[in-house]
Amino acid sequence: MEENNIQKISSRRRFAGVVVSDKMKKTVVVEVAHTRKNPKYQKYYTKNSRFKAEAEDGLYKIGDKVVIEETIPLSKEKHWKVVSKKD
Repeated sequence: MEENNIQKISSRRRFAGVVVSDKMKKTVVVEVAHTRKNPKYQKYYTKNSRFKAEAEDGLYKIGDKVVIEETIPLSKEKHWKVVSKKD
């Protein structure tokens, strides 16, 4: 049989956002903007969501654009980790 070179597709969600707080030790707060469309009026609007994400000490500062990925629960509110900095 031939082996298929199929990459495993990650089932974890990924979002790009901006760091809005870095006051905690190993955690940053990342704000992600989603664009939605109103079904009745057909207008677009922006909804912002904030996620607490695991990050290394002092590596990410306020205003940095980052990519976060879903992970197992790390604490009561922290279910995300910072994967990389986005340029």
